[in-house]
Amino acid sequence: MTSQKSVTLSKDALSQVSKAESGKKLPPVHLWNPPFCGDMDMQIKRDGSWIHEGGKINRPEMVRMFSSILKKEGEAYFLVTPVEKVGITVEDVPFVAVDIDASGAGATQVLTFTTHVGDEVVADSDHELRMPDGAEAPYVMVRAGLEARLDRKSFYRLVDLGTEQTVDGVDMFGVISAGVFFPLMPVSDLA
Repeated sequence: MTSQKSVTLSKDALSQVSKAESGKKLPPVHLWNPPFCGDMDMQIKRDGSWIHEGGKINRPEMVRMFSSILKKEGEAYFLVTPVEKVGITVEDVPFVAVDIDASGAGATQVLTFTTHVGDEVVADSDHELRMPDGAEAPYVMVRAGLEARLDRKSFYRLVDLGTEQTVDGVDMFGVISAGVFFPLMPVSDLA
């Protein structure tokens, strides 16, 4: 992102988003292609907190509303309404997975992650779980290029659910969810 300007979303645009959000459905940001209005002084910190003009947004409802209109294009993040698009800064990824629920066992296991803003996502072929090289924790795809990093307790719970499989001739440690094996690291790295 380039220098940040004093850009804000209009009340009319936020009102439209609020109406869509009140139905508990995510707004169809993938269909919205408004003009870029500039960068906003807003950032999402690594811990999932939202900062606007230097101050933390403490209202969970407000954070949830903003998260519902978040869009990623390439490596850039934007808040998008039907009429406006503003750039924001994201330190790592926009979401933190703060809980994990495991149902079933073995090949029928299904892992459901809950983010700090209330999104729920099942790790499956469309919502991959990955462990980047050098990362402290895995990431799960939430929606449309937006990922959540697992918090420490969720990562430990995930490790307890792990198993080993051979992938391309390498013994890998990972987890199964919705019939997909997600390799997290070589077994040799566990020692």
